[in-house]
Amino acid sequence: MSEESSTGVRIPEPPAMRTRLPSGDLPDPWTTPIDELDVSDSRLYQQDAWRPYFERLRRDDPVHFTAGSPFGPYWSVTTHRHILEVESHPEVFSSFPTIAIGDSPNDQYIENFIAMDPPKHDQQRKTVAPVVAPRNLMLLEPVIREHVADILDNLPADGVEFNWVDRVSIELTTRMLATLFDFPFEDRRKLTYWSDLSIGSPETTGMDEGPTAEAVRDGLTDMANTFMGLWQERAAADPAEHNDLITMLAHGETTRDMISRPLEFLGNIMLLIVGGNDTTRNSISGGVLALNQFPEEYGKLRADHSVIPNMVSEIVRWQTPVLHMRRTLVSDYEIDGKKMKAGEKVVMWYISGNRDESMHPDADRLVIDRPDARKHVSFGFGIHRCMGNRLAEMQLRTLWEEIMKRFEFIEVTGPERRLKSNFIRGILELPVRLHRV
Repeated sequence: MSEESSTGVRIPEPPAMRTRLPSGDLPDPWTTPIDELDVSDSRLYQQDAWRPYFERLRRDDPVHFTAGSPFGPYWSVTTHRHILEVESHPEVFSSFPTIAIGDSPNDQYIENFIAMDPPKHDQQRKTVAPVVAPRNLMLLEPVIREHVADILDNLPADGVEFNWVDRVSIELTTRMLATLFDFPFEDRRKLTYWSDLSIGSPETTGMDEGPTAEAVRDGLTDMANTFMGLWQERAAADPAEHNDLITMLAHGETTRDMISRPLEFLGNIMLLIVGGNDTTRNSISGGVLALNQFPEEYGKLRADHSVIPNMVSEIVRWQTPVLHMRRTLVSDYEIDGKKMKAGEKVVMWYISGNRDESMHPDADRLVIDRPDARKHVSFGFGIHRCMGNRLAEMQLRTLWEEIMKRFEFIEVTGPERRLKSNFIRGILELPVRLHRV
């Protein structure tokens, strides 16, 4: 069964939870037999306990097979060089039908171009790429700076504790999403809500603490209705008068008929919302947390604001907002003597590749002037490299430039609360107090 929206989109019925997720204590990362290590356990990321598990895999079994997990058998690719090898061969490692470790339990997928292979992937990506082209980014930068200034200038007084995630990280990314979609500004928080509904389930990413199945269905139905209405409005308008993502899709040569494939339409909208939200949002929060954990780096920043662009790359590396991407083998393939078979899952653990000491010495530390900080895998590599990476970096750079004009110190005052997911390294709450210049 599925729920049909008033505009004709049939929302897949969220299944009852059938995946049995691990419980009890986490296994010891060093004494557990290596064949039994399962880094898909979402508790590792909720508890921020993942580091030694990947350290052992990189050292002892960098291309690792897990025979039994809640998501079925899968290969883990954990080093920087092996991740690049997988990303460099999309003809072997397919993004279809999904880029999350878990399969849809009803085999019904909401399609989007990140889970497509060429040529369809290339055609759809090309249609929306102009919104983040250099010329458009130049136009967006003053808009971003204006929003950043407004957000920062309206934060609580010094000494008053508040949740940085809600007041800054979510607010800035939601404002930018509303700009990119030309979405009604007063309803912008719906975009965050829909993004949160879209990022996983027990069956796909180990999330079992989210909204109910009914709330997911109702929220996605509302999203479908809203964006179908926007599509119809923009399709009837002159595209020369608009420069937003919906207009680009509605008038694109290879995407204008997407409205006749509602699940593909909905999937691409969801992809653009999540892509514009999670990377930037969690890097904003992660940067504040990291600078508090490494105060000597905060000192470097205070002494020299010109380090901000490099610091942004280092924050994205250190945070790694997207923990993994999955591929499915089209044909047999061998990496370092490990023979993979067609049809098997291969999971690239970006979080591990970014802590690979052979690429980033002292990798668990934030080092804001780290040489080659840009050589991280947080944005992926190859044909699926994050389309909006320059926009994300610009938002982070602009934010920290404006922060340093106003605040001597953003003090983290308590433990963060993290998302239970093996896909998004999310920070839900980060209590802070401000110390103004």
